[in-house]
Amino acid sequence: MAKWVAVLLATAAFAACSGDNGDGGNTSGGDGGAGQGSGAGSPVGSGAGSPVGSGAGSPVGSGAGDSVGSGAGSPVGSGAGSPTSTSTTAAGGNCTGTIDIAAPNGNPFEGGTLFVDPEYVAKVQSSIDKTTDAALVEKMKKVQQIPTAFWLDRIAAVDRLEGHLDAALALQNQICEPVVPVIVVYDLPNRDCFAEASNGELRVENGGVKRYREEFIDRISAILAARTNQRIVAIIEPDSLPNLATNLGKKDCTTETEKAYREEVAYALQKLNMPHVYQYIDAAHSGWLGWEDNQKKGAKIFADVIKAAGNPAGVRGFATNVANYTQLRYSSESYDQQNNPCFGEYDYVNALGTALAAEGLGDKHFIIDTSRNGRGNIRADWGYWCNNIGAGMGERPRANPGGATRLDAFYWVKPPGDSDGTADKSAERYDLFCGYDDADQRAPEAGYWFHEYFVECVKNANPPL
Repeated sequence: MAKWVAVLLATAAFAACSGDNGDGGNTSGGDGGAGQGSGAGSPVGSGAGSPVGSGAGSPVGSGAGDSVGSGAGSPVGSGAGSPTSTSTTAAGGNCTGTIDIAAPNGNPFEGGTLFVDPEYVAKVQSSIDKTTDAALVEKMKKVQQIPTAFWLDRIAAVDRLEGHLDAALALQNQICEPVVPVIVVYDLPNRDCFAEASNGELRVENGGVKRYREEFIDRISAILAARTNQRIVAIIEPDSLPNLATNLGKKDCTTETEKAYREEVAYALQKLNMPHVYQYIDAAHSGWLGWEDNQKKGAKIFADVIKAAGNPAGVRGFATNVANYTQLRYSSESYDQQNNPCFGEYDYVNALGTALAAEGLGDKHFIIDTSRNGRGNIRADWGYWCNNIGAGMGERPRANPGGATRLDAFYWVKPPGDSDGTADKSAERYDLFCGYDDADQRAPEAGYWFHEYFVECVKNANPPL
């Protein structure tokens, strides 16, 4: 049975975290934005905010109490066997002999412990230190035991990757079983082309492609290549390829951006293609690519990019609902369904799987971000993605939760508490979606810790903490 273990390190990592906008914030994760997509495939929203936001329908909602797995903190799964992993001899720690890091049935979320990010533990601790309600503090302490992804949302964040992986390896050598860190690769040139809140540091016209390859992907690749004794999951570039399906010609989604997205995602897939690294490409969510035409467009783009990368064996599948709020399933919402056939992420995963199979990708698997989709009916339109008021943490990370075909896991890709984007209209990175009535107007810049919002996500968690 896979587990998660809280790694409560006395660390200064929280103070050392860099902000998504490059000026010293405290984010360990990037955002995930999105465009919402309407009927004929035209987008409505735009993703945003570094480690927090997600476009047109962010990853938070899971219907009025729709609970599909086990509640407050159930483990991550079990299993055995895996075609793309290796074994390793433990260095140090309590273990003797070898630790087999092979992924059961090819699912990297099975048969081990999902790593709890010490930086996120420190962020949550900062909220605990401000909280006097004893019952609420106990719930926050439970959150400190839940695994979240480590976001590489800028070149400088790569400096912290080795330390993050070292901590996971140290735990692995203490408990003598695989410990699985999850990273998010998120720094494409012209990043989040249909958003303002989470635009990145690299521009195509300013040598961004070269820097992305040499200073970002190549460095990540070298670090991962030196760690064949660890099973690692990588989520590839939220808000990139889906924008090509629905947002070309709008805002910064130019032909130059399209070329960079296609070629650099393919480059990343190639360079990170290793037996011990399991890649999941971001595939938006049901409120973005849920319409049949959008599904087909998205599947074709995904297939083209994977082919351009040489069909790397390390591409396990796709991640949906990253930094979004879409429920797993629902029968009604407070917004118009707009003829979208997908009533939640389960429907979307099943439908996208069919569209992918038509493009020769019928063997791919999925994960769903459930970090903030514990509650539905929290927004007037499912294109609203920015710090939606009323959001709650959703299903806890675990492997093989069922509900949809080839669903590897629920996972908290978006660390709950990281802001989607600022509500300050005078800010350079202000996005109009962060000014809507459904968005919490207290929000700081994307990627910064948003204590008040974290508190509400804890209180509204479903299943309860």
